[in-house]
Amino acid sequence: MTTTTPALHTSALTSLPLLARGKVRDNYAVGKDRLLMVASDRLSAFDVILGEPIPGKGALLTQMALFWFDKLGDICPNHLTGEAPESVVTAAEIPQVVGRSMLVKRLKPIPVEAVVRGYLAGSGWAEYQQSQSVCGVPLPAGLKNASKLPEPIFTPAAKAEAGEHDENISYEQVVTIVGPELAAQIKQLSIAIYETAAAFALTKGIIIADTKFEFGLDDNGTLTLMDEVLTPDSSRYWPIEGYEAAFAAGENPPSYDKQFVRDWLEAVRINGKPWDKTPPSPHLPPDVIAKTAAKYQEAMARLTA
Repeated sequence: MTTTTPALHTSALTSLPLLARGKVRDNYAVGKDRLLMVASDRLSAFDVILGEPIPGKGALLTQMALFWFDKLGDICPNHLTGEAPESVVTAAEIPQVVGRSMLVKRLKPIPVEAVVRGYLAGSGWAEYQQSQSVCGVPLPAGLKNASKLPEPIFTPAAKAEAGEHDENISYEQVVTIVGPELAAQIKQLSIAIYETAAAFALTKGIIIADTKFEFGLDDNGTLTLMDEVLTPDSSRYWPIEGYEAAFAAGENPPSYDKQFVRDWLEAVRINGKPWDKTPPSPHLPPDVIAKTAAKYQEAMARLTA
């Protein structure tokens, strides 16, 4: 999928009240019971929003989320209304909305990131090296970076304020936050969704190493999948053909997610010094922007082939 529309760093709808701007999405109120979620083309890394957008990214994330919502509909209800996002804005605002937006039910969000890991990577690998566990979940000895886990594990995080890092928490802390019944439901559902998605992705040559879900409660108290789901922004996507060699070498496997940009930001020097990961971010050069856009496009193409 390619795009011919200009990149959108920040939406500017005036016909609807703006509720919040996240790292990627701008959320607008549609009455009291719905939200218009507009996926911009901005990219965040190390919890800093970068100055340069990635053309086509917002549309790709939205189409991928819709693809997964459709595929997972039998496992869990989601927040989609089925209505056209273009129907709630003015004609002049449609170009900002078309292809990159979802019109969704307004839910009571649960303040926990539901993270599921099928492989040891990122902060999980760092934690394992210290404690042989991740978020209080004990793991076997002898695992390496990018090791496949014996079974997927639920490793939740507490949602942070804008600009702050999400904090890994134990399952017992989730119980304290939402109660034992809802905590058990979130854990069971998250692992079921991950296992279904990971098995499907593998048939397309993609390993989903880990992912995070967000849930909310509807007016009836039904647990509902919301926000984005299983995109390269919320998941670690590895092409299967590069995995074994990287694993054997103890390296991070090549990825379709933001790791490419993170690696560039880690290597860049400003006045001879590494970037301190606070705003403003270094300017992304055109080749990094183009390669990042291509990675998102390839992930979508493989997944939906």
